[in-house]
Amino acid sequence: MKRILLSFFVLIGGFCTAHAQSARFGIKAGGSLTSVVGKDVKATAASKLGFHGGVVANLGLTDRFSVQPELLYSMKGLRDELSSATGYQTLHYVDVPVLLKASFNAFFLEAGPQLGVLMSATQSIESGSMSNSVSSKAAFKDIDFGYALGLGVQATTGLMAGLRYNGGLSNIAKPVTLGGQTIQPEARNSALQIYVGYLFGVK
Repeated sequence: MKRILLSFFVLIGGFCTAHAQSARFGIKAGGSLTSVVGKDVKATAASKLGFHGGVVANLGLTDRFSVQPELLYSMKGLRDELSSATGYQTLHYVDVPVLLKASFNAFFLEAGPQLGVLMSATQSIESGSMSNSVSSKAAFKDIDFGYALGLGVQATTGLMAGLRYNGGLSNIAKPVTLGGQTIQPEARNSALQIYVGYLFGVK
């Protein structure tokens, strides 16, 4: 499944490259404020800070529109404020957004689908000076489908900065069986990202 989905995004990138008027490449990194949303998420759940970063390709279609596939490491998850401790669920993804980007002089808007591949997951609890963590990857699905919406500024020097929201369209937890009945928990990733980067070849 992973190979099929990743091949799909590679084909999209290949199609866009073939029809692109210009191609530029760059890097980006920034902070994330992430959470998990849905009716089965605990009421004590809160947002946690994370990091994301990676490489981008900007494929110009017209003077205003371009397609921007990216390959990013993204830290997601949530914080759980317990009575005597704080719990953290940290999810490590490789995200592949493919965005349509519209530029208006120095400003841009972007939107598109996103595929996430879960690389690892850790559940930890901190209480005072004590901490404990265990792997929790077995509880989560390997693939996450979502979307990205953003805006930002792009300087002629190549520097860029932006604000982006990642919303999950699929539930991230695996189904559980209780009393002979299989239940799919409703819980989706949610992330607000702020980033800076540099796009080579901008004029």
